[in-house]
Amino acid sequence: MKLYNCSLESLGEQLAKGEISAVELTRSLLERISAVDDVIGSYLTVDAEGALVQAEAADLRRRQGDNVTRLTGIPIALKDLISTVGLPTTCASKMLASYRPEYDATVVSRLRQAGAVITGKLNMDEFAMGSSTENSAFQKTCNPWDLERVPGGSSGGSTAAVAAATAIATLGSDTGGSIRQPASFCGVVGMKPTYGRVSRYGLIAFASSLDQIGPVTLTVADSALLLGVIAGYDERDSTSVDTPVVDYYKNLKKEINGLKVGLPLEYLGAGLDPEVETAVRLACSQLSAAGALIDESVSLPHTDYAVASYYLLATAEASSNLARYDGVKYGFRAEGAEGLLEMYKKTRAQGFGDEVKRRIMLGTYALSSGYYDAYYRKAQQVRTLITRDFDKVFADCDVIVAPVCPTPAFAFGEKIDDPLAMYLSDILTIPVNLAGLPAISVPCGFTKSGLPIGLQIIARPFAEETLLNVAWQYEQLGGWCGRRPELEKKVG
Repeated sequence: MKLYNCSLESLGEQLAKGEISAVELTRSLLERISAVDDVIGSYLTVDAEGALVQAEAADLRRRQGDNVTRLTGIPIALKDLISTVGLPTTCASKMLASYRPEYDATVVSRLRQAGAVITGKLNMDEFAMGSSTENSAFQKTCNPWDLERVPGGSSGGSTAAVAAATAIATLGSDTGGSIRQPASFCGVVGMKPTYGRVSRYGLIAFASSLDQIGPVTLTVADSALLLGVIAGYDERDSTSVDTPVVDYYKNLKKEINGLKVGLPLEYLGAGLDPEVETAVRLACSQLSAAGALIDESVSLPHTDYAVASYYLLATAEASSNLARYDGVKYGFRAEGAEGLLEMYKKTRAQGFGDEVKRRIMLGTYALSSGYYDAYYRKAQQVRTLITRDFDKVFADCDVIVAPVCPTPAFAFGEKIDDPLAMYLSDILTIPVNLAGLPAISVPCGFTKSGLPIGLQIIARPFAEETLLNVAWQYEQLGGWCGRRPELEKKVG
């Protein structure tokens, strides 16, 4: 098997045994990127020279036995809103096209300390606002399973790269499903940790009370390995929670006999594709056969209000966070303006794409005088009700299982001109972000036309160990993880 096709777990074992070198692995991956990424479009930046330098350093580190970890020599790519010193961090926006941070995000620092090799930056919806990666200012990213379909978003570049084997593993960000939804569309594993579990320092914010960095990988074991490196308290992040980080990888493979699993009524309602429902119900049957206790009577009654609440809160926070991009301090500045106010207007009109401008206007309206109580405050109250719904279910259940998305990946252009239809594609992932819970998308089947389907598993706050263990057990039962599209036939 080609090295770029192997899992992170397998490659770590080969590196530890001296069967391969980090340089050999990195070269294999760079060749793969050169061969197929012109068609897939996952990468905005490939740091080939820098990656090989890092790989040489990783090999030296292993030879000297100097603080070697399971990630030493493993190539990792990053969604392009995670700050990297010296490398572009554009948020797939014209506004930040020339931006080169002077510091690394905490997750990047932790990857470097572990000896990982940073290969480049990945495409996304502009400022993480979208569900299809069609909102990137620079290029579109294709779904490796069907090049006429979207990879999902906003972390579409991150999930498509893992599916296409142009990355061993990646980091994305999840604000309302932006890791789990594209992971489902691309047939890979995508995890959103508990809010506060992973530092947000150096993550360029969309909605600060919702954003969370998480791993995108080929297998659940790979996610456990990667999360174990990036998780943990960070004093530079005021939202970081000081709670112990266990060895998630070491604690995999526990039995699930007697585990209580809730299947919410509201997540199997109208609009759910029949093939998606069939795959999810089959997954529940497999978990039941392994000894889990499935409860189909659990209810999350305020689910119907989640999308409306989310798009008030998220856009309000986006309006505030993106106010800094005014053409004065850094980033894009429109030319030819007469006066400061005109410069502001032209810069923001030309620097932001349509979806970003739409969300800024929605958020500004929700926060404006006379409307704050009617919209923003009410949305916060609904958020509390949604959180309480989960609390009630978790009083009796260990985890919740559900679909990730109502449908498989949709075609390019199918929803881009219908914002409401696009927003509803995240209806089953948004509640998790509003409640700050950990959740994971694991492949659970394919449609008759060959499109991946994802199973969403949700756990209590900071119960990532349980979440990963259940996901790993299902992975063994389902047998869907680790599959690759026959991309060579598609790129010719």
